[in-house]
Amino acid sequence: MTVEERLAALRERPVNYDVEAFDPDDPSWREDDYCQPLGFEPPGPPLPDGTFALACRLLRDYRFADPSIVRAHYDVDAPLEGRDMLLELRFHGIRLWSGCRVGAVVDEERVSDGRPLHVWGWPYRTLAGHIEQGEMSWEVWKWMDTGEVEFHIHSFSRVARDANPILALGFRVVGQRERRRYLSRACARMLELTRAEGA
Repeated sequence: MTVEERLAALRERPVNYDVEAFDPDDPSWREDDYCQPLGFEPPGPPLPDGTFALACRLLRDYRFADPSIVRAHYDVDAPLEGRDMLLELRFHGIRLWSGCRVGAVVDEERVSDGRPLHVWGWPYRTLAGHIEQGEMSWEVWKWMDTGEVEFHIHSFSRVARDANPILALGFRVVGQRERRRYLSRACARMLELTRAEGA
């Protein structure tokens, strides 16, 4: 089956878990949080050509992912919200194809610990056939009082109930280690790219 055929097949697949079911006290779920400082802008709203805007473009195009670990295939002309993404997961010569769907895009001002910030980002959720169930949320934050710009990742996941037993066992053994490697590299690449392309 070609990449195009695999991607097209995702249209008929539902999200493979109840999106309201995540419970941080349920030990079957694994939760991860990462924060990568990216630099500074002048205080106030994001600049149209500053670090925040650059990081948002990198995030929109999924360029922060290390292609030696994960490659994403999707229709570049499709709207971001609701976009189907075919993820090609690579691990020691093994290739797994996994489908995700982008949820609601966030573009808003918030207050955290009394401090104003602007947030842009989006999550994707696993589809039927994915080895896991869960969501990864990717956001760029700008603290408007200091101008600090950060890349934030929050995820929760567990092995899918109907996953192939052999793959599920392998994922339970090495999955968290590989997830940490993937997310750590995503943070490092976002910093590398914002520095290189913002120079």
